[in-house]
Amino acid sequence: MDHSPTTLIGDALNRIDGPAKVTGKAMYAGDHRIEGGIAEGYIVEAPAGPGRITKLDAAAAENAEGVIAVLTYRNAPAQKPYGTPEDEGRFTQSHAVLENDQVRHFGEPVALVVADTLEQARHAASLVEIEIEASEGVFNPIDHRDQEVKPESVDGLDEVDTHHGDFDPEFAGSEFTVEASYFTGAQHSAAMEPHVTVAQWDSEKLTIHMAIQIIASAVSAFANTLGIDEENVRIISPFTGGGFGSKLGVHNEAILAALAAKHCGRAVRVAQTRRNVFSNGPHRSRHLQELKLGAGKDGKLKAIRHYSLAGMARNYPFAEAPASPTRASYAANAIHTIHRVVKADIPKVDSMRAPGEAIGTLTFETAIDELAEKCGIDPVEFRLINEPEADPTGRDAFASRRLVECIKSGAQKFGWSGRVKPGARREGRKLIGHGMAVAIRPNTLSPASAEVILSTDGRLTARLDMTDIGTGSYTILTQIAAETLSIPADRITVELGDSSFPTTAGSGGSFGAASSGSALFDACTNLKSAISERLAKAGVSANAFTLNHDKLVAGDSEFALAELLGGDGLKAEGSVDPDNHGNGKAEYSYGVQFAEVEVDADTGELRVRRLVGVFDAGRILNKKTARSQLMGGMIFGIGGALLEESMMDDRYGSFMNRDFAEYHIAVNRDVPDLEVHMLDGFSQDSNPLGSKGIGELGICGAGPAIANAVYEATGVRVRKFPIHLEDVLHHLPAL
Repeated sequence: MDHSPTTLIGDALNRIDGPAKVTGKAMYAGDHRIEGGIAEGYIVEAPAGPGRITKLDAAAAENAEGVIAVLTYRNAPAQKPYGTPEDEGRFTQSHAVLENDQVRHFGEPVALVVADTLEQARHAASLVEIEIEASEGVFNPIDHRDQEVKPESVDGLDEVDTHHGDFDPEFAGSEFTVEASYFTGAQHSAAMEPHVTVAQWDSEKLTIHMAIQIIASAVSAFANTLGIDEENVRIISPFTGGGFGSKLGVHNEAILAALAAKHCGRAVRVAQTRRNVFSNGPHRSRHLQELKLGAGKDGKLKAIRHYSLAGMARNYPFAEAPASPTRASYAANAIHTIHRVVKADIPKVDSMRAPGEAIGTLTFETAIDELAEKCGIDPVEFRLINEPEADPTGRDAFASRRLVECIKSGAQKFGWSGRVKPGARREGRKLIGHGMAVAIRPNTLSPASAEVILSTDGRLTARLDMTDIGTGSYTILTQIAAETLSIPADRITVELGDSSFPTTAGSGGSFGAASSGSALFDACTNLKSAISERLAKAGVSANAFTLNHDKLVAGDSEFALAELLGGDGLKAEGSVDPDNHGNGKAEYSYGVQFAEVEVDADTGELRVRRLVGVFDAGRILNKKTARSQLMGGMIFGIGGALLEESMMDDRYGSFMNRDFAEYHIAVNRDVPDLEVHMLDGFSQDSNPLGSKGIGELGICGAGPAIANAVYEATGVRVRKFPIHLEDVLHHLPAL
């Protein structure tokens, strides 16, 4: 593909879907309307778990005004057992609910009240009487470390563990070492739109309007759960109001809506409340991470060991990979990474934005900073002298690695002048600290397909089952089609989020834009070839042509599209196969983040004053949406470093802070002016577009840069995240 500068791909084009969203015309799942109305479902959560239901009295609820039905395990339609078939994987396995009298965890649905209105359903739900005989559960993986097991796989990596080099002698022979244990708290994705599903049956066919990131696997999940053919499931999701990984797969409200619609014989909507999300949506497990690092007198790393322990929800096979960045960041003689889990009686543990890397860089990059200090080397210089020539564990050549350029550019833009003695920078009673950390995340390409249709009036329609979760899919896909076919953007319609459209990998893992975009590029290229063939048959040999409404101009010739294409227009399909790209090279996106923080010397209050990021994500498909994604990631990183933590009562396995009053996310006062810089580039090994993943890159490195800045301000190396004022309050230097 010609990657010379253009005014289409890469341009800061405004969001195509922006007007529909700000005027309320964009139809999210909860906005869907059906003639005859939609019944409303309200979830009744288990007040204890794990255990067995000993009493379930729904009589009062069933007799309440407006109630259509109360679903329980006694009357719910048949489902395949939860977690089966075992070889399906977490996204496509059965997600059965109300399956039997067993409760897997606190907050699992034990009933669904369906009524004419949401208010009626909510009131009737309060009338359901439920008692559970609780059994002993495993809630805190760290307290049950003796039960740790090696998971069959970890998210995003080919190997659960890696053992490159002989760690013990390399560590023993290191002149400078760091040994530290870190705790990172549980977190929940807090998308603006909670999980919501509208389900309707037409005989054996099920139509689902839902908030979802990956449509194809959701179709399989419904089919496996309900025991129906995939051909009888249609999922529609043109807009999703944020996902951050929590909507990669289907969750309890989706299956409940399908069950209730079948039982009641009418359309049913189930929307999780904000509190529901904390027990019926997925979460990031708390982690224990143990790091051992060793370096020689010259500051060269000799030994790295990264061990991670997390909780895994029973019968839901997902494990995060915090050691992912550790495997590819720096050269070392020995690098060992280990991932272990404890199977626990907790809600689903699943992907949360930048799974693995968000919390892996948080701990690893703070340990690296500490080792640099012990070596007496500036943190910037330490990272530069440990830059690897090839992938440190896989030994593959890197594809387009520009981390050094990011570091040097970031240091210059931030005004980095070197590490100073902790507490040395002061402004009145404010202790000022500077810190930095690198960002690294695997860059992947997934199979995808697309179709395009050129009509006789010169308008192009593109169709993919790709989803837009607020990231700008509609816009960048429009730009790709417009540039490839030389059609004005306003004459292109991109249709997304329907399982009847060609299959993609959806939105997630920072692979969505590259995968769906490459498939669309291929479809548009095939359309160009088909048009050229028709021109050749008409006696015109042209290397290029332009479309001008209902006319096609090729050199000195002009054709009416109706004459050239026929009355039905022209259709073409395209796809991308990851096996045809990469050339066996190690693929990553890179970045660096520099932070300035202030800490009140009297109260310990922490504030981020500046955050500067420089990123290498190959070819930028849209400068405006890319900046927005990176900025959002940086804000996410602030939350992970200082604010976000889901607190579980380990006596009962229940999350306690289940709303925005107590689950703290970064708000305007927490976020300073952010500087986002992107290197110009083209990653030729990544995909036909030359782009690399960007949606989660901005989180990586933000947290540890802040933590390292807190150290320079206070002299405190914090071992738990998020960092709170009480973690530094009693260790502050005197003014």
